[in-house]
Amino acid sequence: MTLKVLIVDDDIIDREMIRRALQQGQVDITIDEACTVDEGIAIYDKNQYDVVLLDYRMPCRDGIEMVLELRSRVRDYGSAIIMMSSSEDETLAIECITAGAQDFIPKSEVTASRLHRAVIHSQAKFNLERELRQSYIKVKQLAESDSLTGLANRFLFDEALKVAVANNKRRKHTLALILMDIDKFKFVNDAHGHDVGDELLKTLVARISSCLRGDELFARLGGDEFAIMVTNLESADDSSIIATRLLKTLVEPFELARVTLSVSMSIGIATHPGNSSNSQDLFKNADIALYRAKRLGRNQVCYFEEAMQKEFMHQYNLEAGLSHALANDEFDVFYQPVFEPNTAYLVGAEALLRWTHNGQNITPDEFIPLAEKTRLINSIGRWVIRQTVQQLAIWNENQARSMSMAINVSAVQLEDPDFVNYIDSVLLEFNIDPASIELEITETALLKQNEISLAVINDIDSLGCKISLDDFGTGYSSISHLHNFPIDIVKIDKSLIPKDIHDEKRKALISGLVGMIRSLHLNIVAEGVELEHQVELCKQLEIERVQGFFYSKAIDNQTFFDRYINKSS
Repeated sequence: MTLKVLIVDDDIIDREMIRRALQQGQVDITIDEACTVDEGIAIYDKNQYDVVLLDYRMPCRDGIEMVLELRSRVRDYGSAIIMMSSSEDETLAIECITAGAQDFIPKSEVTASRLHRAVIHSQAKFNLERELRQSYIKVKQLAESDSLTGLANRFLFDEALKVAVANNKRRKHTLALILMDIDKFKFVNDAHGHDVGDELLKTLVARISSCLRGDELFARLGGDEFAIMVTNLESADDSSIIATRLLKTLVEPFELARVTLSVSMSIGIATHPGNSSNSQDLFKNADIALYRAKRLGRNQVCYFEEAMQKEFMHQYNLEAGLSHALANDEFDVFYQPVFEPNTAYLVGAEALLRWTHNGQNITPDEFIPLAEKTRLINSIGRWVIRQTVQQLAIWNENQARSMSMAINVSAVQLEDPDFVNYIDSVLLEFNIDPASIELEITETALLKQNEISLAVINDIDSLGCKISLDDFGTGYSSISHLHNFPIDIVKIDKSLIPKDIHDEKRKALISGLVGMIRSLHLNIVAEGVELEHQVELCKQLEIERVQGFFYSKAIDNQTFFDRYINKSS
């Protein structure tokens, strides 16, 4: 049998001393090493060890923190732990044993025989502790779990919440407490019997569990009341993602043995440290938020903090509205004309999506990320492509010189393997030359590229459509993108176009950028051209195409037709 040992010590000399001492025994042994607690935990998570030899004093995090973290996990009793220190303080030794180590050795006493005895004794002690712990866990589970659902019960949840809040004060993350109550659950029991009510509870728990990350604590507090504790959130806003998921689990009716039921929940949310300083206040505030949710009616989410409540409802309502926007004919496409600067000749247009919801204009900066997150961007994007290609066909019938159409494409759309086939079918339907279509992608999309999106980009190029790199120069710009992808056009962001006629540095910057792009034989479009001296600069730099408020803002289809198409026909 081979003994597997992990040594965690920031001193390379001490690690070598321990390694040699271990290797002097008669037992086969494999040894891994780490020089920090974080590195040790990362290695521990990937392997199984019989013994962990752990130095007490290390940079950033000390050895006791590692003991506490290992002992708090599901695998917490997978390894015996021997703590070591240059200090011979008995108080420190007791602290290490209390934290969960099996033994403590001063480094001055580390010899081959002492170390091997410590390993043998620690393993024996560890095995006994594990047996006692397993017996304890069985009793504890009976005392702390809900017999119907198998979830944690109220006692366990309260204790875990106290510990989590105490730990959260040190880690300075956000902890969210989510309380849930099934709407009109008493009616289910009264109308269909308690056996149906119990079946509903178990099915509901299964649904909710399937949408959680796995590291939350999910508990049944009693009756139809449930709680979820979520730790290590970056911000309080992250809890809204979980709340939205919870509501979505209830969209489909519950098909039970004897009846089909539509179910909704009221949800109250409070956070630490935002809404409370201790677990009691956190629970009280979440309960207040739940009470408010119940008063609002069925299927509501309320935050204890009013600002968060408004933001959640705004985002939730937007998402709900976005899912029906196409069916309700709420989208429109506006077009910003693109010109040759020397001749002021109209050469094309960029299609820009607009959404009017409940009489309000929702900005693309607000609804596009939401559409991407919900994947609605795929259906919305296809609608835009069909609308704009059809419009281009109509316009080009009245033009002596065919125009081009620039269409923005999301990184999510590039993950659709059927995306290019759809474009091809629309181009064939309206008899449009693929070369007159420019699909605009951002460098952010290129940073997220994977095998599917890379194949889609290459298929777009093979189809004959132009690929335009949008917003070049806004922070992610990399010359490698111009080499590694089949880019035809570079759109220079408006932030690089000098607004001050005397801004020589910015002029020099854009001059060098244009020269570099032109050396790669790529076409250039300057965005955000608003002033006459900017137009003159574009002429001087021989930039092929320009767009911006100097010529026109984005306008609706009819205005575009009347101003440019009908006038030229």
